[in-house]
Parts: sequence; C-alpha cells; structure tokens
Amino acid sequence: MRGRFSPKGMTEVEEMETRGVRSAVDLRSDTVTRPSQEMRRAMMSAEVGDDVYGEDPTVNRLELRAAEIFQRAAALFVPSGTMANQIAVHLHTEPGQEVVCESRTHLFNLEMGMAAAFSGVQLRPVATETGRLTWGAVEPALRLADPYNKARTGLVVVENTHNWAGGVVVPPAVTRDLMRELRQRNVACHLDGARIFNAATALGLPVTELTAGFDSLMFCLSKGLGAPVGSLLVGEKEFIHRARVVRKMLGGGMRQAGILAAAGLVALEKGPQRLAEDHDNARYLAQGLSTMAGVRIDPAMVETNIVVFDLSESEFDAPHVVAKLSERNVLANALDPAHVRLVTHCDVDRTRCEEALFALRAVLERE
Repeated sequence: MRGRFSPKGMTEVEEMETRGVRSAVDLRSDTVTRPSQEMRRAMMSAEVGDDVYGEDPTVNRLELRAAEIFQRAAALFVPSGTMANQIAVHLHTEPGQEVVCESRTHLFNLEMGMAAAFSGVQLRPVATETGRLTWGAVEPALRLADPYNKARTGLVVVENTHNWAGGVVVPPAVTRDLMRELRQRNVACHLDGARIFNAATALGLPVTELTAGFDSLMFCLSKGLGAPVGSLLVGEKEFIHRARVVRKMLGGGMRQAGILAAAGLVALEKGPQRLAEDHDNARYLAQGLSTMAGVRIDPAMVETNIVVFDLSESEFDAPHVVAKLSERNVLANALDPAHVRLVTHCDVDRTRCEEALFALRAVLERE
C-alpha cells in the first residue's frame, strides 16, 4: 500500500488498517494518489538547485526526459496542468481572440475563467456527442473571415483523454485531420494531454503518435502516473523559452523543485506501465453498475480509467448518491444532478473496487 510514512515505517493506510480503521475507497479522482515509497526515497535524496536560475539538476533531467519521450525540443516543469494550459493559451493567442474547445473540456469548465482574466481571450465551446473534437465540429466554430465584426480564432484546444466525456480517447486519425485543416488556416492547436498516457495505453500506441503535429502539449504527472505534484508543457525550444517567462509571471517559478521533480521522474518512467490495471478496474466498475436499477451506462464505452454513469432514470440524484456513498466510506464526485464520476488509480485495487460496488448497490437499490 502507499501513503505517508509513520514512525514505525508503515504507510498511513497500513497503520490505519493495523488499528482496525479501513481507509476510504477514494474514487473522486486520480489526483488523490499518495506517492509510492520509491518516489519518497527519490525525493529524499534528490539533488537540487534553484530552478528559476535553471540550476536544479533534477528538474533539468525531468524536462529533458519528457522532451525525449515526446520527441520534442524542450519541456517545462510547472506546478499544475491548469498552469500549463494557460501558458499555452497566452502564447498562442492575442487579446481579443477566441479559443475553440469542446464544451465539456477542462479548459472551459475547470480553469476559473483564467483565459479571459490573464490572456484576454474568450472561449467558444463546441458541443459534441462523444467529446472528440473533429474537424467537422470545429470548422463551423472558426472565425477567420470577418476581422471587423467577429473575434478571430487564435487557437483550438483538444483534450485527450476527455475527462468529463468519460475518459474517452481521441484517436490519431481524428487529430491528424483536424491539424491538417488548421495548419492550412494558420490556426494553432494545443493538446491538453493531462491523461495522454492513458490514451496511449488504451490504443496500444506510443504517445508520440498521439501528439505529433500539435503546436504544444501538456501532460500531468499527478494523475494516473501517481506523482504528488506537477505537469510538463512540451514544445519547440523558442516556445518553451517564452513559456518559462510566463510561468514566472503566474508565480510558477519554483526554487529547489528537484524534490518534486524526483517523484515526477519515477512517475514518468514507472507510471505508464501499470495504467492498464486502472482501465481494467474501471471496466469492472462499469460492468457492475450496468446491472443496477436506475443506472444508465454502457461498459463498452469505458475506454480508460474514468467511469461516468447516468442517474436520470433513478429516483436518486447524483449529489444524494455521492453523499450516501460517503457514509459508506466510498468517495465519488457528482458532475451535475444526473451524473456521477468514478476514477480508478494506483491506490484502488480490485478488492477496493468490489467494496465500492457493494456500497453503490446498497445506496441505489436498498434505500
């Protein structure tokens, strides 16, 4: 098990269980994972320096390794995926322009209106059935031909996997078609690849094939890969040089950040190898949910580690179900009145998923 070390050398979870206290089955997000013992050892022995001066050797190694994996010129370590996305928006656009994105994206729903506040741009959300942003969906939303009446499109943002769409994967054929059309129109395209390694695992493809051609991309270390903190923004050398300046503007210039980067290096090297287990557990949850009264979910549509189920035909709404699950030591998130999200990760094994299904059935069928 993973977690905080106790004075006896046990993790927080192990110590609780020796006292007969069962930890919660936390399916709210894959951001809740605790660093592994290997990560903690790496953090403890990390070689550090001042990263604002470019002098932290562990951060430098992490950035170099990320650039190598994605076959790009450079990368930048930042505290969060939101910061990485907002740096990209700032660099690819000018004030008064628009950014096209899918209507359920993180950029539109969960980044606090920062694109407007910091970069002076507005977002134009495009609703799709699956969450996949195809050229057919994007083309009608572009504003390129009327410079005197309409805000010009400066950027398109793709999210892969798509969180609120249920962790769906955007295949490379879709993104290649989209970027080919955007390049012909001189419109940049940024990839919010917070869970891009989940997408690569689901498709059995290298991340380079899923990210080729994007003007910039970001991915998170602190989600499925299991690190405690951090994301990487990846792109060409000049873009990353400018991104470093914007990171400082946003307060993201860190000092002896090698302590965090050390855990990130372990996550980057070891994390992708076990993501298939999370996907299997998510499908297991979906299959169990599909047999419960009032639940609408197609297990075949669960592609990665995110399960979103529909309660519109249930007598209970999503906030009620989430509250009752909490009473049974299972944590989940309500996306809206009708939808609950569960996210599997390295701290929730099959046994804990079985416990979650037992609690779900008790809440949905026995109350």
